[in-house]
Amino acid sequence: MSDTPLNPYAVLPLDPAFVEVATALAEEICCPLLSEGDDPEQFEVLLQVGADGLSLQATGKKAPGAINADFLAGATAHRRKFGGGKGQMIAKAVGIKGGIRPQVLDVTAGLGKDAFVLATLGCEMILVERSPVIHALLRDGLERAGQDPEVAEIVAHMQLHHANSIDWMREQTASGERYQVVYVDPMFPHNDKSALVKKEMRVFRPVVGDDTDAEELLEAALAIAENRVVVKRPRKAPTIGTRAPSYQLEGKSSRYDIYTLKKLG
Repeated sequence: MSDTPLNPYAVLPLDPAFVEVATALAEEICCPLLSEGDDPEQFEVLLQVGADGLSLQATGKKAPGAINADFLAGATAHRRKFGGGKGQMIAKAVGIKGGIRPQVLDVTAGLGKDAFVLATLGCEMILVERSPVIHALLRDGLERAGQDPEVAEIVAHMQLHHANSIDWMREQTASGERYQVVYVDPMFPHNDKSALVKKEMRVFRPVVGDDTDAEELLEAALAIAENRVVVKRPRKAPTIGTRAPSYQLEGKSSRYDIYTLKKLG
């Protein structure tokens, strides 16, 4: 077995009909395009282009199934319909109560699951994702969801940007922009044993790595937030940096560290 490290990712059209779209995507995110006869296992993950949109598939033996940004079915749809509304811990963390629906800047958008929950509850969401691969997945999911009458109005409240979140926030802060709530969910080594978490982390980590700049991310968030910063962490994980949160909300496997700056109104 070779000790040569695998390349992180490549784009793979699942059918000849999608070669043109896959080619454009590979050029956009500056990565290889696989053709028939190429060995897919020289890459850790594949960004697949097919009839159901984009998906991310790990390679190798016992690789988990592909993941995508899906707002129309599965766990995300179930949470939208039966997730507990304003009683959800994330809703309390960002300050949803009564008629208050804050504008939320999500600077670690990922697949958009938390942002979609908040948009469902009436928040205006601004999403920033720095990984070109994850951004492509999320953009694809939002575009597909925007064509569905049941959720189109929700995703219309989700504005997506592709940028380094720290640089983007610093530029916005310098120009005088502020956002009521900033939501931060940095990558971390998960201890959760659920199949979904393990699956997503195995597929995600070669693409995005760990957030080694989480403390910088928090400082930039505190500088641009008007009312509060909310940081999602594993329940037993240490806080980011040395600044203590104003208070915490704790669940079974995760918690929210809330840094309050000014009362929401």
